[in-house]
Amino acid sequence: MKHSWTLAETPFFDERHAEVIARLNDWISHNRARLADETPHDLQAECAHWLHSLAQHGLLEYAAPAMADGLPPAVDLRAICLVRECLGYYAPLADFVFSMQGIGSAALWQKGDAQLVAPYVQACSQGRKVAAFALTEPDGGSDVAATKTRAVLQGDHYLLDGAKSYISNGGIADFYVVIARTEEARGASGLSALLVDADTPGLHIHRAIDIIAPHPLAEIHFDACKVPAGRLLGQPGEGFKVAMGVLDIFRSSVGAAALGMGQRALDETLARVSQRQLYGQAMAEMQTVQHKLADMATQLEAARLLVHKAAWLRDVRQRRISTEAAMAKMQGTEAAFQVVDAAVQLWGGMGITCGSVVERLYREVRPMRIYEGATEVQKTIIGRQLLKGQA
Repeated sequence: MKHSWTLAETPFFDERHAEVIARLNDWISHNRARLADETPHDLQAECAHWLHSLAQHGLLEYAAPAMADGLPPAVDLRAICLVRECLGYYAPLADFVFSMQGIGSAALWQKGDAQLVAPYVQACSQGRKVAAFALTEPDGGSDVAATKTRAVLQGDHYLLDGAKSYISNGGIADFYVVIARTEEARGASGLSALLVDADTPGLHIHRAIDIIAPHPLAEIHFDACKVPAGRLLGQPGEGFKVAMGVLDIFRSSVGAAALGMGQRALDETLARVSQRQLYGQAMAEMQTVQHKLADMATQLEAARLLVHKAAWLRDVRQRRISTEAAMAKMQGTEAAFQVVDAAVQLWGGMGITCGSVVERLYREVRPMRIYEGATEVQKTIIGRQLLKGQA
């Protein structure tokens, strides 16, 4: 494991990103003992620790940037990617906490009334509120257009009924951005986004969901929840647009977090093969091993360039990056998975031993190929965008 983090040697960063690296190294130094501790901790307590630590070192400011004069903040996606790659390398659960503060609050500063949402965004940045984004449904998966959760306007409030599943921070969040059907229009055009406090009567956690990489996930049910009409984010029927606006920012950074995990697997494997003997020689001296390491490093570097380019296009060229974000997310997560899988193979029996570093990374990296749009969804997005260019 590296003792410090450095700025990536790609042409996509500015001098100000040195401050991001400085904050990250301060965070690493402060948490060195915690990062080296392999003892399992209570999941909720662990999330609370990382939330406090990330806030203390000013890192949550990149995920939930301050709203000045009620205006949407200038999000630095390159900074987000730098943070997520570092957190993915050292502590994937810390990356989860960081990313969800951003994903759960982005719709607020993008589309919400500034007077209403600014205190929420600030609380997320300071680690005083936990955010969640409730999009996925039990039967829907990636099919947002099939959303069944309904919000019916009755006077000055919406009546919210339905269910959301696989919701990150479910059960520990202070508020949820909920995508629900408010209009009679078919498909995604009839959806809207609502800000719903966790203590709203009728909102309850139906069940916690355990996955291979322990994260706080839950299925949430809404039973006649009264949500003030003023908590609509954007216009009625803009819910799909709100959701895609959030994902367009954070999809690229999923690839960055995965790269951090892949890089950790590569670094741990370099150390392992340098020490391990097979058939009377060091594994590092075997040409087949050297070739595998070369493949691992090259896959990571190629994906890293895609991630950084996507972030740069949004930050500097101020372009919509739906295609580039899909490429970055797809290639980043797929490359990282291949690298971690190769690491497990090179580690041999230790690679599949519960508690070993590459075994943990294998469980952490696998879900990343599914959430925020599975690889197959990213391919569909890319293909459709390419065909639009031919029209």
